[in-house]
Order: sequence, then structure tokens, then C-alpha cells
Amino acid sequence: MNKTILRACAFLVCVNGGLGLAEEGSLARISGSGDFIELSRQVDGRTLQQSLPLYREGTARYFTAGVGLEERAAKYPPFPLKLVFTAEGKHFLTGVSVSIQSVKGGAALAIPEDRVEGPWLFVDLAPGQYNVTAIHGGSKHVLKGVNVEAGKQQTIYLRWAKDHGLSRPLPSE
Repeated sequence: MNKTILRACAFLVCVNGGLGLAEEGSLARISGSGDFIELSRQVDGRTLQQSLPLYREGTARYFTAGVGLEERAAKYPPFPLKLVFTAEGKHFLTGVSVSIQSVKGGAALAIPEDRVEGPWLFVDLAPGQYNVTAIHGGSKHVLKGVNVEAGKQQTIYLRWAKDHGLSRPLPSE
């Protein structure tokens, strides 16, 4: 009986340790130029690189990710706001347009749907309170008074009842 428990514990330690190493193998960081996010991961002893665009508007920066297991397992720069888009309770969404405006007024950060290529939107904003509007397929979510704090990441899930599909045609091949 004791050997069975020890083997089970050893197995769990090995599995959990292996998963930890796999996740540590995926790392995302801002490139030296500041123009994109570099996603690096280890596969069969080789380092594979992927680049995600890092957009700027005024003092805000943002990027999208979350497509595929590698992107979902990566550790990203700690931008203070992370929006996650889903539909029908399960499916991740892309192609969501987002507007973020300080409750104090001023120009809004307008993120067009063609820049939201993944279900996760990371936004680097100054601390403060913001109103967030997200639109997918004509259906709108409005969040008022979203509090952004320095040094903390807030994750907000925006769920649509159904996936409305693309609101723009796919580019021809």
C-alpha cells in the first residue's frame, strides 16, 4: 500500500515538474526595438521564435495573443489590463473592436477589429479608471469604471452569447 502511494506521489511530482518546465520554456518579451512581442519556446532542444505586433497609440501600448497552446502557455509582459473574448461559453473570439476611454475624458484608445487577432488583448495603460466598449458582430459590451492599477494585472472576460462570425470579409488568397 505504501509503495503504491509513493509511486503515485512520484508520478504526480514528475508530471507537475514536466508541465512547469514546458511553461517556463515559453517566454514573451518586448523586443529591443519596442515594435513587437518576441515569443520564444523550446522544442526538441531548439529555440523557436514568433513575433506578435506591439501597437502604440499615444502613451498606450497593446497586443493580442492566445491563439494556440504555445501562446496560451507563455508568460507575457505584465500589462495592467487583459481582456479575454469568448462566445457560447467555450469559443475564443478574435476580430473584436475595442474602445477604452478615461472616465476623466480625453481621447479614447480605439483598437480596430483587424488588430485583435487573438482572444487575449493586453493593454498597457496609465493607472486610472476607464470605460471599455467592445463590439463583435454588432453586439456590444460596455464596462464602466474599470480600475487600472500600477503593478497589477486585471483580467476581464467578455462573453458573447454566440459567435457572430467575421464582420469583415477574409482577404483573398
